[in-house]
Amino acid sequence: MASSIEVSWQLDDITMEGTVVRPDGEGTFPAVVLVAGSGPTDRDWCSPLLPGSNGSGRLFAEAFARAGIASLRYDKRASGPHVMENITKLIGKRSMQSHLDELVAAVQVLAGLDFVDSSRIAGLGNSEGALHVLHYATSTQEFPFTGIVLAAPPGRPIQAVLLSQLALQSAQVPGGAEWMPKVEEAAARYAAGQPMNPDPGLPDSVKMVLASFEAPANLPFARELWAESTCDSLGRAQIPALVLIGGRDVQIDVHADGSPLQETAAGMTNVTFAFPANANHVFKEDRRSPAEVAASPGNGYNEPGTHLDQESLETIIAWLRETLTMTVSPA
Repeated sequence: MASSIEVSWQLDDITMEGTVVRPDGEGTFPAVVLVAGSGPTDRDWCSPLLPGSNGSGRLFAEAFARAGIASLRYDKRASGPHVMENITKLIGKRSMQSHLDELVAAVQVLAGLDFVDSSRIAGLGNSEGALHVLHYATSTQEFPFTGIVLAAPPGRPIQAVLLSQLALQSAQVPGGAEWMPKVEEAAARYAAGQPMNPDPGLPDSVKMVLASFEAPANLPFARELWAESTCDSLGRAQIPALVLIGGRDVQIDVHADGSPLQETAAGMTNVTFAFPANANHVFKEDRRSPAEVAASPGNGYNEPGTHLDQESLETIIAWLRETLTMTVSPA
């Protein structure tokens, strides 16, 4: 049986917390640090905004341990059980750099464990987390990544991804298509450095999403994120990289995001692509139609009984085995 260890560390004046999963047997083990997606998504890849607690982050960590790979997953400072007490300390301080600082600190903790081989650490980021993993991999660090897994990375600027997600949601309700020109106008104002000033006739749920990009607690990070895509950093990655986009992902699209990423990586022998047909955004198996997914609460990501997509898991394990040059048992 693998064992879980709760760890904590200080970053600035905030205590960060995470979970290490150690495989059975004697170390030292290769390891992976998992970076969650956007918003208040926690270390397990669960969110208070979505129903369910069966998060893919925890499931990946447990599967990696069965394959002989240690892992650390952590709560970002704006997520997890202490988010309300942390958020006031972060006003005006959240940025791409602050997210990178969190990842740097997490890797240092992982590398310092006596059963982890600090020369064989990979990064795995989901969605927005892929951007932070790439920023780490393309900067000079004390413990460089051996390789990176980019799971559902945005190949378009986040603005384009958000608009496509809202368009899909609006198509599911009567009159929803009429919202989009007003949403696009608000987005254009924001891109120009102005207040969004969304039309008051938009649904509250849409206005809440747009308002999150202007909330003081999310700045300047939200404006930095608005225009960035994975393509901006992928071309500078010099270590092995595995890019995965699920065929059932209703947030990141195999074609709209995958194609620009493939164009960016053309001729880069260190970058491998995989498009598991039945994987959703968090790499659970999901055979529903996009409309069915969009109509379900929280897209059904973390519902009880959902499980990791086997093709995705096998692809990641095999890639880690080759990249980290080790022998692992089947997941």
